[in-house]
Amino acid sequence: MKSYVFPGNIEERILRIAGEPFPYMRTALFSEIVKDSERMLLELIHCPGGRVIFYTASGTGAMDAVVTNYVSLKKKAFIIAGGSFGYRWKSLCEYYQVQNEVFEVPFARDIDYAQLENAVAASRPDVFLCQHHETSTGQLFDLKKISAICRKHNVSLVVDAISSFLSDDLDMEELNIDICITSSQKGLNIAPGLSFLFLSPRILQTDFLHKSYYFDFAENLKNLERGQTPYSPATSLFMQLHARLKENVVLGVDKIIASVRAKALYFRELCRQNGWEIPAEVPSNCITGFFVRQNGDILFNELLKQDIFIMPGGTPCYFRVSHLGVQSEEDLDDLAMRIKEIEYR
Repeated sequence: MKSYVFPGNIEERILRIAGEPFPYMRTALFSEIVKDSERMLLELIHCPGGRVIFYTASGTGAMDAVVTNYVSLKKKAFIIAGGSFGYRWKSLCEYYQVQNEVFEVPFARDIDYAQLENAVAASRPDVFLCQHHETSTGQLFDLKKISAICRKHNVSLVVDAISSFLSDDLDMEELNIDICITSSQKGLNIAPGLSFLFLSPRILQTDFLHKSYYFDFAENLKNLERGQTPYSPATSLFMQLHARLKENVVLGVDKIIASVRAKALYFRELCRQNGWEIPAEVPSNCITGFFVRQNGDILFNELLKQDIFIMPGGTPCYFRVSHLGVQSEEDLDDLAMRIKEIEYR
């Protein structure tokens, strides 16, 4: 099987961990694994003095937690919607009856940052919700420019970095991000099921709301003091996470991102050689979104028959290939060849 989705192909040494005996969660041993994982996650995203809440949930669960505990405190949220994940922020705000304003960005386009600043100045929101990388389109937004706008207008910045963490440069302290979200199956490339909320030191002073039982910030932070989660965690995933983080800290963020970038650039050159359009104005290293010329209606299923997984994009003839996980230039050559064969069948 060749996986160009999330997660990508995972190293055998990491996969084996899921089949090994794991410690009982309410032990000092497991508490040390949680504490050590938190320390390494904070190092990788550069959030000194922050905390990490661990949820046994998808990334959307963590987004839900942000809205119920934090965004609901605010009078108004400002949302960047450049694709389906941006609109998920809106859906959550609507569900929890949080006043919000949406700044729409066309498919795979970058933000007009001057227009954005004018909109923020006119809207006067309390909190800004965005994706670093809109996974549905491949477009990477400029967090430095967004952060500068938020600082200038005194707006709290919350970032979904689920598909940009360990794919694109992200320094939480430098960018003055209050809350950041990621999950296990993307940059960390382990099985899905864990999500992570990074809370900056300044945001920890907040008196959070208590509108969610399972996702309650205060309850999770209280348990984190002893290296625990309030409710049963996905213990085997924590073991995989801990192993992955130890490797990542040794490699360093720069080397990890450079590796992902190299795979992305290699595949994009193959796209250009084959005449496949890459629509994103500023593509993330994480994925390459591209249009094939024909046979888009059969491409996904034909690749499935060959045990190859890529991501459909929800638009005719549009597909996405992840550059996370175990992936060589030879793998990408083979993938491009198979796509071309189906395209001209």
